[in-house]
Amino acid sequence: MTSDTADGLRARISRQSEDALGRLAQELLESPFVSGALSRAFEAREKAAQAQEVAMGALNLPSAGDLERLTRRVRSVSQRLEGVEDALDRIDERVGTMGGGTGSLEQRLNAIELQLSALAAQLADVAGHLATPAAPAVPDAPSPAAVAEAAARVAPAERRPSRTRAAAARKRAATRRPSA
Repeated sequence: MTSDTADGLRARISRQSEDALGRLAQELLESPFVSGALSRAFEAREKAAQAQEVAMGALNLPSAGDLERLTRRVRSVSQRLEGVEDALDRIDERVGTMGGGTGSLEQRLNAIELQLSALAAQLADVAGHLATPAAPAVPDAPSPAAVAEAAARVAPAERRPSRTRAAAARKRAATRRPSA
């Protein structure tokens, strides 16, 4: 046999075997017995997976899905952490170029502390001036009207007439000043 006839024979046998396997698979899938067995096998597989998940949960062991979610979460946190590190590096570079080092920053802080201590001393002086009492004023002799009013308050027989509601309202209105 030549190689051309061998290749042709091989191709024809291959084609025929593919066709035969296709027909066999089609007949198997159309068979109610085989399709029922396959569906029962898939249901059993699903039940076994659920039972395995329950058993692992009872033993407090993570499932493959739990591990995958945890892995994704760790990757996400890692990426965020890298972003924070990059931002800190940029801030560090900016601070380094702005201040020219920590020496100038310490000088500025010392100047601020000096100003604060000067302000504290000034506040203490003001508080001292406010705390000293003023010279007591000499009380004047009470006026005769004040003496009479005090006597009227003390004497039980003499009572001032009580104000009516209208008089009280007029007095309140007179004490209030309209806002401009």
